[in-house]
This record gives sequence, structure tokens and C-alpha cells, in this order.
Amino acid sequence: MTTITALTADDRADWLTLWAGYLEFYESVIAPEVTETTFARFLNPAEPMHGAIARDDAGRAVGIVHWLEHRATWAIGPYTYLEDLFVAADVRGGGVGRALIAHVTDAARAAGSAKVYWLTAESNGTARTLYDRVADRSGFIHYQIGLD
Repeated sequence: MTTITALTADDRADWLTLWAGYLEFYESVIAPEVTETTFARFLNPAEPMHGAIARDDAGRAVGIVHWLEHRATWAIGPYTYLEDLFVAADVRGGGVGRALIAHVTDAARAAGSAKVYWLTAESNGTARTLYDRVADRSGFIHYQIGLD
């Protein structure tokens, strides 16, 4: 059975391993100070950013999820943006991703969010198979302008 808990300082090493796997999956590199700041934000109750870690029966870290709440112009309550979701390759398809999404959905309900939403790469077929089962596709196309 998968256990999901909020990230704590004690989870840092396991989180770093999974975070590195996530960045590798998306062929991305992030500066160490961004990684450090990100993890610190998860531990700060004043931040709107949240993180959780999934562990298997043996206590091995097998997945992470990060999300944040933000105000919206189309609802009184906030929206919840599921920003990052990663499951270790050897346990994919075993329900960990679904459990992490459910964890965020439960937190969003508790926060009074009007919806949970996320993005993924078009090429991420494995994840999209799950996402198509648990959520509705919005039909929107994502655009961005980098400012760095």
C-alpha cells in the first residue's frame, strides 16, 4: 500500500533523488539554488506551495507531487495547480500516480478550490493514459514567454 505524507525536512534526500529523476525525465536542468529554494518553500507554512511524498510498504520513496493554490478570476475560491508529479519508473502503473493526484484533489477540496488542473508534455503517453482516466482534457493550448 502507498502512504502519502506532506514533505518534511527529513524527506529531503529522498525528495532530491525523485526530483532529479523528474528533471531527467523532462531533460531539464535547474540551478541548485532553485532546487534549494523550492524545497524550502514546501516546508514554509506561509507559502502557497505544497509537496508530498509517496512511500511503498517498505518505506521507499516512490513518488512526489507539488501543487499550489492561487486566486482566480472565474471563481470565488482558489484554483489548485498540480505543478509536478513524478513516480519512480519501476512502480509506474501500480497506482502511485493516481494516489498522488487523489491526495492533491483532497487537499484542494479542503482548501475550497474550484478545480485542480495541470499540464503535461504531449509525448508523455504513459502519464496521459492515467490523466485521461481521472480528469477531463480542457481543450486549451499552453503558451508561454520566458523572461530569464
